[in-house]
Amino acid sequence: MTVLKTSMRNFFAHKGRMALSAVAVLLSVAFVCGTLVFTDTMNTTFDKLFQATSSDVTVSANGSSDTGQTTSRTGKPPVMPASVVGKVRGAEGVQKAEGTVFSTSVTVIDAKKDKLSPSSGAPTIVGSWNGNDARTMKIASGTAPGGPDQVMVDEDTAGKHHLKIGSDIGMISVVGTHHARVSGIAAFKVTNPGAAIFYLDTKTAQQTLVGRTGVYTNVNVTAAQGVTNDQLKKNVTAALGHGYKVQTAKEVADANQKSIKSFLNVMKYAMLGFAGIAFLVGIFLIINTFSMLVAQRTREIGLMRAIGSSRKQINRSVLVEALLLGLIGSVLGVGAGVGIAVGLMKLMGKMGMHLSTDDLTIAWTTPAVGILLGVLVTVLAAYLPARRAGKVSPMAALRDAGAPADAKAGVVRAVIGLLLTGAGGLSLYVAATADKAKAGSGWLGLGVVATLIGFVVIGPLLAGGLVRVLGAVILRIFGPVGRMAERNALRNPRRTGATGAALMIGLALVACLSVVGSSMVASATAQLDKTVGADFIIQGDQQYSFVNPQMVKKIKDTPGLERVTEYKLVDASLTTPDGRVTKDGTIDAADPTYAQDVRTKTVAGHLADAYKPDSMSVFEGFAKKHGIKLGSTVSVAFKGGATARLTVRAITSDDAVVDKGALYAAVSTAAKYVPADRMPLDQIVFASAKDGQQAAAYKALKSTLRDDPALTVRDQTDFKKALKDQIGQLLNMIYGLLALAIIVAVLGVVNTLALSVVERTREIGLMRAIGLSRRQLRRMIRLESVVIALFGALLGLGLGMGWGATAQKLLALQGLNVLDIPWPTIITVFIASAFVGLFAALIPAFRAGRMNVLNAIATD
Repeated sequence: MTVLKTSMRNFFAHKGRMALSAVAVLLSVAFVCGTLVFTDTMNTTFDKLFQATSSDVTVSANGSSDTGQTTSRTGKPPVMPASVVGKVRGAEGVQKAEGTVFSTSVTVIDAKKDKLSPSSGAPTIVGSWNGNDARTMKIASGTAPGGPDQVMVDEDTAGKHHLKIGSDIGMISVVGTHHARVSGIAAFKVTNPGAAIFYLDTKTAQQTLVGRTGVYTNVNVTAAQGVTNDQLKKNVTAALGHGYKVQTAKEVADANQKSIKSFLNVMKYAMLGFAGIAFLVGIFLIINTFSMLVAQRTREIGLMRAIGSSRKQINRSVLVEALLLGLIGSVLGVGAGVGIAVGLMKLMGKMGMHLSTDDLTIAWTTPAVGILLGVLVTVLAAYLPARRAGKVSPMAALRDAGAPADAKAGVVRAVIGLLLTGAGGLSLYVAATADKAKAGSGWLGLGVVATLIGFVVIGPLLAGGLVRVLGAVILRIFGPVGRMAERNALRNPRRTGATGAALMIGLALVACLSVVGSSMVASATAQLDKTVGADFIIQGDQQYSFVNPQMVKKIKDTPGLERVTEYKLVDASLTTPDGRVTKDGTIDAADPTYAQDVRTKTVAGHLADAYKPDSMSVFEGFAKKHGIKLGSTVSVAFKGGATARLTVRAITSDDAVVDKGALYAAVSTAAKYVPADRMPLDQIVFASAKDGQQAAAYKALKSTLRDDPALTVRDQTDFKKALKDQIGQLLNMIYGLLALAIIVAVLGVVNTLALSVVERTREIGLMRAIGLSRRQLRRMIRLESVVIALFGALLGLGLGMGWGATAQKLLALQGLNVLDIPWPTIITVFIASAFVGLFAALIPAFRAGRMNVLNAIATD
């Protein structure tokens, strides 16, 4: 009980000094709990949606995905004849069966030809209004579609795009463009996470999406009273045979939820990973806090030992303080985490994904995990300072606080740190010289961990040298104040090393990712310059966007073009000469001019020959694996078509980025074996202008594509910019998540300086007494903070660039062989670190400047 009382007294006596450590725990726990609440809420939202919108049993055509989305390369949804509905109605246990048709491969535009697709990546669905939809949606205004000139739109989409009754809407599908006016606006009875939904009457939907009536994509089946969904599925399957996909409501919901969970899990674990980095940085803050508190209480602890306190009691006293800190920070963090989750939901709402706070889900495991993690991390971080406190002898009561650390321990620490750093450097070297990316990535991971730990351990050793260098370059110009700031930073190398290491971790990741991202852009740009010979690239912006035949014809009719090349992906099963079968193969079918548009290096034969009738090319690795040579014959069973025997006339190099691992053949060859109605649409169309007409052709293509806003035309400059922007957006998102770790690191600098000021109270009073002005004192503390921040930045940026350069060597095995160090970014981050140091010193410097000189001198 005495230990607990002592711990409580010490904790509340130093509550101000504990506050920033508590904030670090709070932020880290809040990020973990916020992530868990947010992802659980999204799961709840989608669960409710899928359960509400699924009929008891759903029958769909073979070839449709388990989630029901249209993924066919033909741009049309897989369909089944209307006679299926009659067969289903005749099955035992069926109360109602209704045929429906829908597609997710449609571009919807308004009267100004602006896209009405969600910006969140959610699907755009165009389908027939049916009884199942009427069960989950209510018509808020207007009427349901009743003819070819009418369409009903969901309320969220109407509000976002300012659609009203009578607004003109165009639906662009592979069949053509269908125009209709808004006849009604429907509202979801459950939360709509952001999909844009447009309803037509059944006949119009069939004509618009498939091009003919008398077919359906789905049959929604309702069970008669007393019949289970599983039994109904068996009855319907028995009535139809095995040529169709029959799923219960649970199976459809599970399939949809599985596809959503794969995305949510990636997001969840990525965010938890960044929370883990923040926790790691927070550990240094907590270690520093307790180390300094123990050093400042050396005499007090010595007196306690002198009057009978055991080492274990002192040790437990410090750990109990840590337990209190972790518990308070974690409990507050759980509450803040719920706030973060709500904030993320509001942010997603602005991006187009609507999540209702009514579905806010807080599982009991979330606060349990948050509190347990926060307390555990805090107590573990405080263990070393607590152990050091337990070693304080009774004779320490006669010494000044903050006695120097054990020199022997410093030597052991330096040796261990150097060994770890050396081992990490060796691992990075092995990774950089690896022949295979898979093996090299393991060495890279080991090297990153070992060098990071090594730099943390030898931080005090590095601080002694680097702070002197930084002091000579930056601080000496400030005269005596600068020299005092340098000496203060060098006074306790262990503290400076730990504070700098906290900042180092976040900046090392920033530098590494910057090098990797910049190298990827530079490598891809170099490959584009080297391999792409076409002037223009036309493709859709979404995953399942295709260039439909009408647009291909318009592109070919565009004035100023010398050639236009179609490019399709055709699914096929391949049987190689060694007898092995590749079931999920893909043939890259293109016009013969593709050999001019994309200059692919060959190791045998000429690529142009692969576009001859009944010919193809394979890539080098595939040829070696299956013993294929020029003249070998490969049996290709085209999906939805016949089987062809194609002669290999070229073998392409594996050293490629564009179309790496492609199997080429001519479009005419694929068309010979695949029926026209099953022939895939173009994924991309390449075009080249006549000499001297590039600018005019580019402008003309832009004008042509106004009829289909889902398509984008880019010249090579546009394509490079889009690639750079895409990688830049990803990096910016990662930098944003890393900001949490950097914020915690800044708190560490603030805390170190604040505790350092308290530790030096008497010294500050003496300096003020002999003539140091308040302004000079504040400047000294600010300069000390700047040099510590720059020390951490030097370590982090240097380490991160080493990691990034090694990672680039592995990427070179995949064809990304240009190393590009983004010096502007590196220099900007380094300079920004100095401002971080200045910001961190504001409060400690202000408090130091306000000290009463006489009271400071009298401090014991």
